[in-house]
Amino acid sequence: MKRWAIIAFALILAAVLTACGNTEDETDTGNENDAPAEDDATNENGAEDPNATAEEEVLVSLKNAEGEVVGTATLTPADTGVDIKLEGENLPPGTKGFHIHEVGQCEPPDFESAGSHYNPADAEHGFDHTDGPHAGDLENIEVADDGTVTAEVTADMLTLDKDGENTLYTEEGTALVIHSEADDYTSQPAGDAGDRIACGVIGE
Repeated sequence: MKRWAIIAFALILAAVLTACGNTEDETDTGNENDAPAEDDATNENGAEDPNATAEEEVLVSLKNAEGEVVGTATLTPADTGVDIKLEGENLPPGTKGFHIHEVGQCEPPDFESAGSHYNPADAEHGFDHTDGPHAGDLENIEVADDGTVTAEVTADMLTLDKDGENTLYTEEGTALVIHSEADDYTSQPAGDAGDRIACGVIGE
């Protein structure tokens, strides 16, 4: 009887130990299965979505007829439109017209390849024209006697959103152009602003 009792006790003990082992395995397996879910949550809540549209900053290098860089414009999204900060040097002093043109090409020496002002609404040129302005019309800039310029203007009719209305990312592209004279904000088709002395492709 003692022998059978010992055998029965051993079988019961083995069964208990096996059950405990299975519980631990299930617990470990459960933790491992939970890990990817936690990673997924982290990705959804904490990691950056590669398809998300972040605030964009676009740098445009402007060159003169000799191919020398004479300015850099920084374009950033504004509450309405696009803010443009221009830093330039080695430019002729005075008030200069500053516009966005409808073609993303800057072939020297005259930069006529940039086309006319960007004007998707087919408006008249000039802030002072009753049927203006062009979407690409910008405020004049002031170049100092030493040839430098620091200016900030806003193109409030445009956007850096590639799918937005009046986007700067058209099929033809767009360009920033500095002119030799001041824009009078009225004359057609370009404000009597003179020659194109510097040009930079937006998004190049």
